[in-house]
Amino acid sequence: MKKILIVGAGGFGRELLQWIRDINAVEPTWQVAGFLDDNLHALDGLDIGCSVVGTISGWKPQSDEVFALALGSPAAKRAVVASLQARGAAFATVIHPTALVSPYAVYGEGLIMFPFSKLSCQTTVGDHVTILSTQIGHDNVIGDFTVVSGGCNILRNVRLGADVFVAAGVCVAQDVVVGDGAYLGLGSVVVKDVAPHTKVFGCPARAVPF
Repeated sequence: MKKILIVGAGGFGRELLQWIRDINAVEPTWQVAGFLDDNLHALDGLDIGCSVVGTISGWKPQSDEVFALALGSPAAKRAVVASLQARGAAFATVIHPTALVSPYAVYGEGLIMFPFSKLSCQTTVGDHVTILSTQIGHDNVIGDFTVVSGGCNILRNVRLGADVFVAAGVCVAQDVVVGDGAYLGLGSVVVKDVAPHTKVFGCPARAVPF
């Protein structure tokens, strides 16, 4: 059984710890070794039965370790993955037991799926994507490092580029294309294509200053 280290000891990391424990309760999969965070005091005063065991920048990955990303920023994920991979790190895929994943969906390394998420048929998900308790419909494509927050609904034939951030409660209509690095603001209803590196907000969503 490999050790798993959670990268990031914020609220996201503490949630991810519980989802890993839920997986282990169904089928023992990993030995939880602790958190990595460049703030060694990130968990001070919190009783979660786990501690920060080292910094992200200083950790030397071992062959019996895998890493799970608990970072909400696509840019931060990309930077941390590049740094840890350069030191030989491998990344775990963490899919909560209550998540629904079609056998006809395809996903890459390091996928994180929170409870009650759905990944439907003929959908392709890239590497290091985060899906937080949300619904991903059929025939979609989601690029590397993208984050889809909770309570979203991504309908059919949607294309989300790499490094996209989708805030909570967003609905993306069918056939919409969202460019790399875009930001879809809280509760937005996206009915038209979004250009790369554009922030949109509202119902219907419109471009706003980034």
